[in-house]
Amino acid sequence: MRRWTRAVPAVAGAVALAVVLTGCGDSGAGKKSRGSGSSDSGAAGASGAEDKQTFRLGEASPPKESDMKASSGAMYTVTPTKVVTGTPADMKNSGLKPDEKDGPQVPVYVWSTLTHKSGKIMEVGDMDDDLVVRTDRGQRTRALIVILGEATWPDCPAPDRDKKLSAGQSERICTAFLIPEGQKAAAVELTQGFYKEPLEWPVAN
Repeated sequence: MRRWTRAVPAVAGAVALAVVLTGCGDSGAGKKSRGSGSSDSGAAGASGAEDKQTFRLGEASPPKESDMKASSGAMYTVTPTKVVTGTPADMKNSGLKPDEKDGPQVPVYVWSTLTHKSGKIMEVGDMDDDLVVRTDRGQRTRALIVILGEATWPDCPAPDRDKKLSAGQSERICTAFLIPEGQKAAAVELTQGFYKEPLEWPVAN
């Protein structure tokens, strides 16, 4: 885990944890194109929709079941809508002091719409927990989580992760990720556990 310290006067500082996923079954880019064109076989219709793995930004994921105990059985969708790579100046002005071992980093801002479809009430933070940014060099990074403080990003306010949504309600949020400077966001991914390929939304650069 990488540690980040937020420079806050008269406070010990805030620690941010950014978890980087590496080697998550990234071999075989062809696996990730299923469903983006014609169906894999004669099994079309509903089964084809379930097998689809590649989506356009603005296209909702298939309904996903909550894996949180408090909202067990609830269903929701995630719709990444916009992805913007920030600048070194954004990082400098964020209030975070990076760990020198990580090297220069830049933020990636991902706007998503989270929609509670059915079942028990869910928190916003439970719905976007499986989002990942994959770079053009194959590095995967989970969202930056800041503890005891907030980083400041232009036009990307920190979401209210504790906000509760009932069935039929949606929330549009912006989530910040950190990637190495010089790399680009290639796709937003939604992980599906260890045994399924992630869903992905390619990013045009």
